Amino acid sequence: MTDLKRFYDVIIVGAGVGGGALANRLAETGRNILMIERGPRLPREDDNWSVDAVFHKKKYATKEEWRDKDGALFNPSTYYYVGGNSKFFGAATLRFRREDFEDLQHEGGVAPAWPVSYDAFEPYYAIAERLMGTHGTAGLDPTEPPRSGPMPHPAIGHEPEIAFFEKKLKEKGLHPFPLPIAIDYHQGGSCIRCRTCDGFACKLGAKGDAEVRLVNPALAKAKGRIELITETFVHRLLTDPTGKRVTGVELTHQGETQVVEADLFVSSAGAINSAALLLRSANDAHKRGLGNNMSDQLGRNYMAHNNTAMMAISPFKKNRVVFQKSMAINDFYLANSEKPYPLGNVQGLGKLQGGMLTASAAWAPEWLMSSFADRSVDWWLMSEDLPDPNNRVTVDPDGRIRLSYTANNLKSHNELVKVWSRIMRSLGYPLIITNKMDIKVSMHQCGTARFGKTPESSVLDPHCKVWDIDNLYVVDASFLPSSTAVNPSLTIVAQAQRTAEHILARWGETVSAAPQASPTAA
Repeated sequence: MTDLKRFYDVIIVGAGVGGGALANRLAETGRNILMIERGPRLPREDDNWSVDAVFHKKKYATKEEWRDKDGALFNPSTYYYVGGNSKFFGAATLRFRREDFEDLQHEGGVAPAWPVSYDAFEPYYAIAERLMGTHGTAGLDPTEPPRSGPMPHPAIGHEPEIAFFEKKLKEKGLHPFPLPIAIDYHQGGSCIRCRTCDGFACKLGAKGDAEVRLVNPALAKAKGRIELITETFVHRLLTDPTGKRVTGVELTHQGETQVVEADLFVSSAGAINSAALLLRSANDAHKRGLGNNMSDQLGRNYMAHNNTAMMAISPFKKNRVVFQKSMAINDFYLANSEKPYPLGNVQGLGKLQGGMLTASAAWAPEWLMSSFADRSVDWWLMSEDLPDPNNRVTVDPDGRIRLSYTANNLKSHNELVKVWSRIMRSLGYPLIITNKMDIKVSMHQCGTARFGKTPESSVLDPHCKVWDIDNLYVVDASFLPSSTAVNPSLTIVAQAQRTAEHILARWGETVSAAPQASPTAA
């Protein structure tokens, strides 16, 4: 058995985007940090790029079962590895819009203002883009917020099929722009621009996931002061009798259950599992779970976006694109020419293949779906879902996670699907097939421990510290008070930098200018 110290300066639960980004910033402080990951390191192997292994056999997804609001069991599309869900993300690294930080009126309600402004957040976005290795071109997206500098790397460019859409969409008065994306596609990089990026793990280590861009560089910088243990489950957090301080974590590692203590604790297990951990940690001082005494908001306001995958199919021409995920359109992100309220974001989807489609449509013969895929251009349509306290994570008496969720703001999303379908038909793609994602797709999970200005309305303060516990932080997508309509990874990394800076100040450390990104440790 690996010998764990009895005491660490910092314990971070979860080695995904949030935990990895925080550890990366704290790595050079010389403090002893323990990172705890529930899963193993994901092996780099041929099955990483196998449609059958990834989509049919679901080799890498958790075999864990959760319950929905009615008690029915389901297998979530969640991945427990070093790097977390980012091992399988599409690598899109967009900033939220300035308007997303303010009260934003939607057809279905109001997305609430954040306790910090975009301007306060912007320097940390710049750090996050460098850490993740974002490629893109600033200034082409009409909704883009102000920036302090250019993207770290130039846009990856479009293949001819996507360049055709760029030209035709511009002729329609739209403003397509290069999708900011974190892949190692530049001189000296290892990316080969394959079609198995979005939804697959990268066996080359060329995708900017949290293991490659955050965790491995943190371990390299720390020179042995960060210890990463894998395949370790954290049961609960323990507090002192007053409930003001967490004193230890109860965990099972290599078959042995033990308690490990620390001075400071961070939950970065993801919005669903962080909420579950804090709920499982209820005690006499925190009867409804840690951080839930004043607001009763822990586990509530779960969001995961309204997402639809769209195939626009032409019977007359094949789409020979390989790396399709290079373009995005935000003309409908805010109030627009179609509707006086936001509809959402459109971005390229990794090129669909026939076997990927039959995984979720078993009734369809693979030859037919392969024929469609050969002739389709594929899009990911994303609209904001709004925080609802009844959409929540709870833990059932048997310890199983229950995810109670009813989709909202659907009128806007359905209108986005109609608008984009009409545009695709006008460009010569008459057959449209759509697949609306359901509760099992939990890749964009957020909102279960939102941060805010008052402890009566939020679980976390503006630096992601639990309001009524002196040494507990939650650093993952739990903190998001609204989901916006773009991918959350970059914003999690940026917030982790804000939180790390706050922790450094607590320690009396000199907070230097924004650090440069570490070299990729693939």
